Parts: sequence; structure tokens; C-alpha cells
Amino acid sequence: MRFGIGYDIHRLMASKEPSHIPIGGVQIPCSLKIESHSDGDVLLHAVVDAILGSLALGDIGRWFPDNEPENRARPSHEFLEVVLKKAHEMGWVVKQLDSIVHLETPRLATHIDSIRENLAKLLNIELDRTSVKAKSGEGLGPVGTRNALAAQAYVVLVERS
Repeated sequence: MRFGIGYDIHRLMASKEPSHIPIGGVQIPCSLKIESHSDGDVLLHAVVDAILGSLALGDIGRWFPDNEPENRARPSHEFLEVVLKKAHEMGWVVKQLDSIVHLETPRLATHIDSIRENLAKLLNIELDRTSVKAKSGEGLGPVGTRNALAAQAYVVLVERS
């Protein structure tokens, strides 16, 4: 059994038009937009980081550098697919995910089920082994002042049978 912890944070900026932000592969309506080299999905980035950490393979920046043109605007689910394939080649599969999204706005309560379902599908695990929680910044720090959103992810990997 292996355990991994992942974290990611991205700057939020004002958007002149109605926008969406990706969280766990789900597009969430938002009046802000994410500043990022890829699509900016902090939750998927944290999950990728956690899986890489559990395998002692470094972090997302090492595997998918932000100065590489092929990673520009790249969908984060592609990062996850690459890392899951590597885990599989090494004889491991994800068994459980626990995660937290730190975001002042929009509120995620009505989107949590969709995010969980999408993550369970992407990770090929049962829904009852996929946890997503949302926390506000309570007006504190870059998250609380709506200047950033962040995510933490914790994964358990087991040997594949």
C-alpha cells in the first residue's frame, strides 16, 4: 500500500464575460477566471501530484513543465491519464481519494456530487472511495480574498491484482 499527498494553487482574475473554471474535470460557472499554463484544474493537478508522490516520482511540474508548449492549455485529465498509466505499469492502482478544494466563490455545494462522480470515473474507483470537500477562506489569505483557489488531495494506492 502506498500513500500520496498533493497540492496545487492558482491565481484567480476578474473576467469581463461569464466564465467557467474546471474543478475535478467539471466546468463550474464563475465570474472569475484562472491564470494557468494548462487548463488550471487545481483539483486534478493535486490528484496527479498525490499519485506521483505515492510512487516517489516527483511532482506535476517535473512531469509536465509549464514551459513546454505541448502543456499550454492542455486538459488536466490528460496529465491524470499519463500518471495513471505509469502507476499501472509499476503495478499500482488508486484505491481511494480524499480531497479538499479551497475556494471563496463560487460555492461548490451543488457541484460536489458531479465532481465526485467524474473523479471516480477518471480514477476507475467506486464513488464511496471518492471524497471531495469544499472550504472557503473565511476572508483570509489569497483564497479568502478571491485571488486564488487551491486544492489538496490524498490518495491510497494498492498493488493491482
